[in-house]
Amino acid sequence: MASVETRGHDYHLVEPSPWPIIGAFGAVLTASGLVVYMHTHIPWLLILGGLVVGYTMFVWWRDVIREATFQGFHTPVVQLGLRYGMLLFIASEVMFFVAWFWAFFNAALYPTAQIGGMWPPKGIVPFDPWDLAFLNTLILLTSGTTVTWAHHALQNGDRKGTLQGLILTIVLGASFTCVQAYEYAHATFGFTDGIYASTFFMATGFHGTHVLIGTIFLIVTLFRAYRGDFKPDHHFGFEAAAWYWHFVDVVWLFLFTCIYWWGSHGMYVAG
Repeated sequence: MASVETRGHDYHLVEPSPWPIIGAFGAVLTASGLVVYMHTHIPWLLILGGLVVGYTMFVWWRDVIREATFQGFHTPVVQLGLRYGMLLFIASEVMFFVAWFWAFFNAALYPTAQIGGMWPPKGIVPFDPWDLAFLNTLILLTSGTTVTWAHHALQNGDRKGTLQGLILTIVLGASFTCVQAYEYAHATFGFTDGIYASTFFMATGFHGTHVLIGTIFLIVTLFRAYRGDFKPDHHFGFEAAAWYWHFVDVVWLFLFTCIYWWGSHGMYVAG
């Protein structure tokens, strides 16, 4: 591969790669396997698709890390493009959550006769927002401060502070997932128990999936920081993980306020 100097420009023209087509094949296998599983409860095609997608993600990001850390292809111009890409990705994730909030508020503000004209619907006992949900709020807000601490430590060349901040953030993220799993296990309603249950579990569960993905993202970042991949002026991988984690924090604040707190209060509609 040609270096930046020999190319004569700051842009990175990627080499031909098999991973896009393999990833697309894995996505088709996963989608098809999900349909098959829903109808027959046979999981093998879904598992195969998940393995192909997981392997593709691993080797593709491995190649990106090599290009950034060891081959020097991530120039300031390339890093700017990566930042725009990450911001657009987070914006697309925001729209996912807009859909869940839209469904929740549509049902909550205009409860139909089919659910008794009231919200929460009759028979639903919502979670106490000041119990486990509030604990998880404190956990996530604390994790936002620890990842910021790690970022500032990295910018100041403090390797020990970077590693400590990342480890604490990972522990807090895992704690959040455990608390939410415990809360789900003790829910008084199930996913199929009407519109309240389905919108609640879709919104909070989708967020919980993001917390899990973000925790894995931070674990990879921790290994890279331990290996010495990041420099004070060259650490986009770390920044991307931190941005994603802050996005997860902010979404949870909306979930806690709108679904746990506001959504747990009874509202009746005449007519």
